[in-house]
Amino acid sequence: MMKLLIVDDEQLERDGLQAILQKAYPELVIKQSKNGKLAVEMASEFKPDLIMMDIKMPGMSGLEAVERISAEHPEIKFVMITAFDTFDYARQAIKLGVKDYLLKPSKASEIVATVGKVLNQNEEERKFLEASQAQQNSLQKALTLVETDVVTQLLFDHVHEVHLDMLVEMLDIRSTNEKFVMSVLLPEGSGSYYSAIKEKVRKTKSGWVGALYGRQLPIIVFREPEKSFRSQAISLAKDILSVSKLEQGTEWFIGVGNVCGSLEEIRQSYQESLIATMDSSLPVKYRFYADVPDIGEGQGGKLIKQGEKLLFDQIRLGQWEQVRTYAMDIIQSYENEGADLLQIQQRVLELLWIARRVMSEIGIEAETPFYTFQAQDSRQLRAETGHLLDQMKQSYLLHYGQLEADAMHQIKQYISDHSHQDISLEALGQKVGLSPIYISKMFKEKLGVNYIDFLTECRIEKAKKLLADPSKSIKEITFEVGYHEPNYFSKVFKKNASVSPKEYRKTLLGKKSLAVVE
Repeated sequence: MMKLLIVDDEQLERDGLQAILQKAYPELVIKQSKNGKLAVEMASEFKPDLIMMDIKMPGMSGLEAVERISAEHPEIKFVMITAFDTFDYARQAIKLGVKDYLLKPSKASEIVATVGKVLNQNEEERKFLEASQAQQNSLQKALTLVETDVVTQLLFDHVHEVHLDMLVEMLDIRSTNEKFVMSVLLPEGSGSYYSAIKEKVRKTKSGWVGALYGRQLPIIVFREPEKSFRSQAISLAKDILSVSKLEQGTEWFIGVGNVCGSLEEIRQSYQESLIATMDSSLPVKYRFYADVPDIGEGQGGKLIKQGEKLLFDQIRLGQWEQVRTYAMDIIQSYENEGADLLQIQQRVLELLWIARRVMSEIGIEAETPFYTFQAQDSRQLRAETGHLLDQMKQSYLLHYGQLEADAMHQIKQYISDHSHQDISLEALGQKVGLSPIYISKMFKEKLGVNYIDFLTECRIEKAKKLLADPSKSIKEITFEVGYHEPNYFSKVFKKNASVSPKEYRKTLLGKKSLAVVE
């Protein structure tokens, strides 16, 4: 509902204008002011969309009132009314951004037309702002999905560099050459903290937050040149820990990986951050990988150190024979060095805990592995270690064996049917009951492509069909196939079709014309 304020020192003029305008625009809410000073006060309380302002009034002039009101409320529009047809008044009014100018006396039709024109401008601006806000909200939602998907792909998958470059381009982060990963270990069932943590990171504009996997939340952090690595990481860790209001609580813990020089190396920093969370009982609830004590000198310790990172991928991919071989090699290496059997058992147990952490991260619930007795010799230790690994393998197979058979078909069909929507790995996972990481693995193994490549193919094929309709603009097609920004859509289209959407349409319509002639 539009609101109008009439400002004139003549009661008869005010009443006349109100009568004319109320008849023409019955829904218009109209109030009156007898001078400029009162108009300034009423503008803040009444908040009119339009003010009809007399210029010549005792005390504060209309032009002075317009200047003061505009300074406080730049959205309000003005139509000036005066009996003085002088260039100086008009020049000042135009300078102040006044929309129109009426001379006393004016015909009723002129008054109605002038006010109607300004009210229509207001309505168009309101609709434009609403559409812009809706588009901005839609884009923000898309960017949130983009962010979690980029993190997932970087940490758990081989990314198609074309898509990664474009996705990174869309995210509002100060790009730096150095990055590192922080892994936040949360209490069970603490998904409610996710949004608050994401907001903390977003305010710093220095990181991308991934999806929550079990209890673990990964964050890719971009180095701030004006701060040291440690001071930046500690500051962000404290911000995140403050979300829980339980900074000294035992269940919250943050591991910080080393700095790396490129996005391609970020997985190493992520694996380091997970290793840093292994002992969450420390009084300070964050630890740098660089501060993790060496597991030990000698071949056994080196083997563990070198193989920890490989272990993550072997478990995610279900390569349990390689995991078993690795564990047995460690036992053998320590034996060859004459290490104490209890120490060997403790080292292997720590390794099994890491394996269980990785399984939890991809959505597989497995019991925490513990040796039920102290091994009396290496044979017993090998047997019990093999037994614990078999239990973990069974949990893995039980989780995926029941789901994988029909999952690929469901996922492909879902993406094909909903390619115009914002689809994330997390959303796909919820549809079929699989972890985002495992879905990504399935795509590569069964289709030989990344899931986002398949989604893009579906969108581009749909776009090609829509481009055959000359009545649809490129911008309309952009939104209809699931993109939120025409320039980004054009880049993706050209990468996949080798020509821009405009060029493709021209070729397509040219062929149709030729077919008609023939």
